[in-house]
Amino acid sequence: MAMTPKGLRSLLVGLVVMIAGYALMSGGGSDDPQVFNYEMFDFRRMVAAPVVIILGIVIEVVAIMGMRRNGEE
Repeated sequence: MAMTPKGLRSLLVGLVVMIAGYALMSGGGSDDPQVFNYEMFDFRRMVAAPVVIILGIVIEVVAIMGMRRNGEE
């Protein structure tokens, strides 16, 4: 098998981190379309969520492309 069990665990961890980032980004909408809701532009949605999503992508890339030590399967 091309992926090791450790690599598969890393893929799952990266997926969970990315899902957490998307969950952080959700919400902040307004029920009334005539009222602007400034909660859309808070720190959690504008900074924290994209950073968490990018971290998940980095974990995915390392899990797929990461170099394995000799003898490690």
